[in-house]
Amino acid sequence: MNIHFWGVRGSIPTPLSSQQIRAKIIAALQRVKPEDIASDEAKEKFVSSLPSWISGTVGGNTPCVEVTLKSGEKLIFDAGTGMRVMGKFADKPADGHYHLFMSHFHWDHIQGLPFFDSVYNPNIIFDVYSPYADMKEYLKEQMKGPYFPVDFAAIEKHINFHQIAAGQLIEIGDAKITCTKMSHPGDSYSYSVSEKNEAGKVKKFVYATDIELGSKDFVHTEERSAVFDYADVLLIDSQYTVEEALRKENWGHSAFCYAVDFAEAWKIKKMFMFHHEPTYDDRKLNTILESARWYANYVSGGNLEIDIAVEGAIYEL
Repeated sequence: MNIHFWGVRGSIPTPLSSQQIRAKIIAALQRVKPEDIASDEAKEKFVSSLPSWISGTVGGNTPCVEVTLKSGEKLIFDAGTGMRVMGKFADKPADGHYHLFMSHFHWDHIQGLPFFDSVYNPNIIFDVYSPYADMKEYLKEQMKGPYFPVDFAAIEKHINFHQIAAGQLIEIGDAKITCTKMSHPGDSYSYSVSEKNEAGKVKKFVYATDIELGSKDFVHTEERSAVFDYADVLLIDSQYTVEEALRKENWGHSAFCYAVDFAEAWKIKKMFMFHHEPTYDDRKLNTILESARWYANYVSGGNLEIDIAVEGAIYEL
């Protein structure tokens, strides 16, 4: 199972500002020594040694995650603006068939679909899955004039919609996919994908965006257990610091430490922080990552690995 992060930012697309780029340059210059610029090789070595928050960025596109199964089938989780980038650079499925799973239909999770190149190719088939009965109407609405120049009618003939239920098991190739409802304004659904790897061992990936964790989410029901229990990788909404989460109660997102507690409660092996707050720059996100790692080591004794979802990154499971 290959997991590719195409969009990791929450709420609204957030490109780097000139001020943020300038701050990165200043931070790099503060670290440079004469020997670091003595040759092209030295310069390259110096740049490679810089912290990732200086030399790179987590990205500004909204949620879209591509999962390529062992058999080659392509699953897409949400259609945020990262989907546009996916359309430009990702390999197309050999069978011309995409499976799109929607967590919910807030703007930051649907804006990329009209900009995804393959959606206009009549030879490409899309199967869209979600528990929302009106999912077709939601996607259709954003492409109406005056909001968008191309009507949904131009693409709907090769898009099939499947309403699924929480707890329902879907099989695609050798993978098994199921979902559960989480707390978010208008609801949101978390998905798990389970598939045997080349060694024959079952691996589980969980996509859990836009959730405001509460006590009920830690209760081990059969439905939640099927999604979360002992997952190898959890991609989870970690949008806020605790202070901001308390100020934004009922906004539908979680503090990073709550996400760590959740991952530990469900015996997750690796957690990726996801759906990053649009007002947080790379430096602050790096500080939050370091805090999350410290806290995870404290509560799990080193059993939970923490990382941050970065646009363009690939994880092999």
